[in-house]
Amino acid sequence: MRANRTILTAVALGGLLLTGACGGSSDDKADGAPGGRGFTPPKLSAPKSLGKAEGEVNLIAWAGYAEDGSNDPKADWVTPFEKQTGCQVNTKVAGTSDEMVNLMKTGQYDAVSASGDASLRLIASGDAAPVNTGLVPHYRDVFPGLKMQPWNSVKKVAYGIPHGRGANLLMYRTDKVSPAPDSWKAVFDDASRHQGRVTAYDSPIYLADAALYLMKTRPDLGIKDPYALDQKQFDASVALLKKQNGNVGEYWSDYLKEISAFKSGDSVIGTSWQVIVNTAQAEKAPVKAVLPKEGATGWSDTWMVSAKAEHPNCAYKWLDWIVSPKVNAQVAEYFGEAPANAKACAETADKNHCAVFHADDAAYWKQVHFWTTPIPQCLDGRTDVTCVPYAKWVQAWTEIKG
Repeated sequence: MRANRTILTAVALGGLLLTGACGGSSDDKADGAPGGRGFTPPKLSAPKSLGKAEGEVNLIAWAGYAEDGSNDPKADWVTPFEKQTGCQVNTKVAGTSDEMVNLMKTGQYDAVSASGDASLRLIASGDAAPVNTGLVPHYRDVFPGLKMQPWNSVKKVAYGIPHGRGANLLMYRTDKVSPAPDSWKAVFDDASRHQGRVTAYDSPIYLADAALYLMKTRPDLGIKDPYALDQKQFDASVALLKKQNGNVGEYWSDYLKEISAFKSGDSVIGTSWQVIVNTAQAEKAPVKAVLPKEGATGWSDTWMVSAKAEHPNCAYKWLDWIVSPKVNAQVAEYFGEAPANAKACAETADKNHCAVFHADDAAYWKQVHFWTTPIPQCLDGRTDVTCVPYAKWVQAWTEIKG
């Protein structure tokens, strides 16, 4: 069952002193596509070989990613790792991407399970080092669509090992919403039909959802990437969310609260995750979910190694372990996501897991724009304008919620 993931309080992006154009939508290769990343990260190198295990590894992880059996006796992939490698795992569970970034800056941790709204910050600040994927044997079996993407690589250099992914879906109560929605219009332009019972994800990154909708419905704005917004595009997205605000009954970050709201009828339509849909249906809530015709935003997590790692050998052993087929399958089922390793699908206890989460459905993921940190250098490759950085998204989110 997926753990609570609250993304963001205030974010200080003033330290992202980047030059040049940064690139790519979720479909772009890190540099192969037009407008590929143009900023130059600090000069750091990945190890060419591994040495003796240091005896421990300090991790920063989302709840549910490094389970040792203490929360659920059936969920334990840490103990076998410790026995096999001799690396004692010390895990700091983080509740937000911002917390992960700040913890990594301390230099006290060896690796982190960063989401796309944190990974670029860690690369640009020099807190995350390049990763030698050749030292992670199971990397070869990671789905191609997760390798060398804008949120985990720069200039054809990998900065982490993909862990899993998921899409932000449109969930609705089948007894309250008719006809069945197929567009984000239901929570934006038509939100007044469900006044007070619309729900939205409580995070500044939700601005990208509005931008994605406008990208498809307002071509005059010229939005090419929902994470690359110039001032005019940004203002339009903010205006749409301010309009929506009058119809929102609750902004959610705790998935259990969203399930409860849909069961009670306090919420009847809004953003959700596949694991929330599955859990709500299992608890007899009359809900369904759809990936709208405009596409959706989503998240892809990456295990990154600290540039100051005191235990790099154990960190690399962990990266290979967590993406190995059996373990990656365990995490994916427990957390509620699509695994990164293609061979993990044969290892899941629920043989329908990968089908439900679209693990190997390349066409499905092409419709998903994965979270990427907005920065002044436009991610769509434009060099004639300045895009609105994430710190401004945080400020706007406070205004939107009023």
